[in-house]
Amino acid sequence: MEPLLEGVTWLGHASFRIVTDRVVYIDPWQLSGGPRADLILVTHGHGDHLSVDDIALVSGPETEILCPPDCVPQLAGRRVSAVRPGDNLQVKDVNIEVVPAYNTDKPNHPRSAGHVGYVIETGSRRFYHAGDTDVIPEMDDVSCDVAFLPMGGTYTMDAEQAAQAAARIRPRVVVPMHWGRLVGTRDDVKRLERSMPADVRLIVMTPEG
Repeated sequence: MEPLLEGVTWLGHASFRIVTDRVVYIDPWQLSGGPRADLILVTHGHGDHLSVDDIALVSGPETEILCPPDCVPQLAGRRVSAVRPGDNLQVKDVNIEVVPAYNTDKPNHPRSAGHVGYVIETGSRRFYHAGDTDVIPEMDDVSCDVAFLPMGGTYTMDAEQAAQAAARIRPRVVVPMHWGRLVGTRDDVKRLERSMPADVRLIVMTPEG
């Protein structure tokens, strides 16, 4: 296992779990179970990213949830805080930078909707979950060790565009996401492999479950 991915589990689609001193879930969806979350990050309100049932499955009374403002009503009764692009905060010893996520040539995720991605610093590592996005100028300002990048096309950037994003961000490792369930195939992954910058490692994870 790549040391930078120790404690990282791809749960399929855009869903990840990061376990260090804390348990962090990002966009939990179609889970079969798992350890209780200290922190849950939601990128936007589409049903394959904001799943109230899956959040309930891994939540406890102390679980903190961060999400864009329009997601808050669906999570009433939980410890939820609204976040917006540009926010920087610390939750349970995890440093969070909230960054924009939007489409540039598709109608699904307009910039005006306030959808987000996250840079998560936990332990000595920085993870970037791009959310549902195309290649955007704000990626030039992202600093991370590991980037989780969508590459299934249709609703997000495709494989070649994900390679362009990797070239802008220059992480040490890219993990492709948002493929294999609703959109994107192994052929897309192969296209990404052919297009990746030479100095960025591509690691294709196998989803849990």
